[in-house]
Amino acid sequence: MPTRLRKAALAFIFITVLLDMLALGVTIPVLPKLILGFKGGDSARAAAVYGAFGTVFAAMQFFFAPILGAVSDRFGRRPAILLSNLGLGLDYILMAMAPSLAWLFLGRTISGICAASFSVPSAYIADVTPLEKRAAGYGLLGAAFGLGFVIGPAFGGLLGDVNPRLPFWIAAGLSLANACYGFFILPESLPPEKRAPFAWSRANPVGSFVLLRKYPEVWAIAVVAFFSYLAHEVLPSMWVLYTDYRYHWSAKMVGITLAVVGVFSAVVQGGLIRKGVAAMGERRALWFGLLCGAAGFALYGLAPTPWIFSMGIPLGALWGFAGPSAQALMSQRVDPTEQGRLQGALAGLRGISGMIGPTVFTSIFAWSIGPRAPKPMPGAPFLLAAALLLAAFLLALATTGRPSKT
Repeated sequence: MPTRLRKAALAFIFITVLLDMLALGVTIPVLPKLILGFKGGDSARAAAVYGAFGTVFAAMQFFFAPILGAVSDRFGRRPAILLSNLGLGLDYILMAMAPSLAWLFLGRTISGICAASFSVPSAYIADVTPLEKRAAGYGLLGAAFGLGFVIGPAFGGLLGDVNPRLPFWIAAGLSLANACYGFFILPESLPPEKRAPFAWSRANPVGSFVLLRKYPEVWAIAVVAFFSYLAHEVLPSMWVLYTDYRYHWSAKMVGITLAVVGVFSAVVQGGLIRKGVAAMGERRALWFGLLCGAAGFALYGLAPTPWIFSMGIPLGALWGFAGPSAQALMSQRVDPTEQGRLQGALAGLRGISGMIGPTVFTSIFAWSIGPRAPKPMPGAPFLLAAALLLAAFLLALATTGRPSKT
């Protein structure tokens, strides 16, 4: 793709992902609060239910991400993105009107199906970006995620103090507006001659993982990515419940701190990654990011005060070097006709981690503050996440430390 057109396409996908993440971000501070209200204010019971919500969301991504990835390889990225935005918009309306926990659970299930196409923009980046610039391209995508979380959670926290259902109406409007924006503006990135036939044997979780095993180096890096995905689940699962329990933060305060997380993430992924990866290379950038993430999670789990807890935010933001570097290393080793399947397979790994992570982290949190714990240790979920990233670092060092093309 010519440079001018490529830059325009990247701008389009940046705005598309930004609007998606704004819609998701405004609901984050209030969803646990809604569940807490349905459970009569019982934090331990609400944590268990919230874990189930996270599990079903991830399960839907696990099963549907490979399908959408294969569909995008066959019919293009644009249709998958547009249908997802439309579905999310309608689903947020359902969640805003949910009269019971069961209806809220149904809405979360549908949103997991629609959000499974979040992997398609990553394939879009691979379509339009040269090999040597893909880490920077994925960093741009990460910056869109970060900026979405700058505005979204802060806005959602403020709206949640007015009415806990109002953020869902705002999210619906953003998703539907994004569908309209994409319909008129978003260009297709995958030309017909590079499309692959659709086959159910490949459009499923097991079939998509066959692609990873086809390339030994890709498989090794994918295992590292899985540990990273699993550790990441502690943030959406525990941030609200943990800070509410330990520091008694309001929805407004939660939104502000998540916005700060987004600011640092956007700075790292939107600005530092391009120069950092150019200086260190993808492999060393991956190692650096994993170590910083482990240190940040350890600080979250051990911090005795809110101020020390907040010091983990800039440190944890440097973890952002790991994701784009890992994706760049994998996409460089996969055929152009298989980029959608690759991203679908990675989304499947995220789905597995999402099915495991919320239940594991919320169960550990419920146990650590319950009567059976030797002493209260609410930071235990974050310490487990730190251990997972340390294991990922050691595995990355062993599998990518040898000389390679990158």
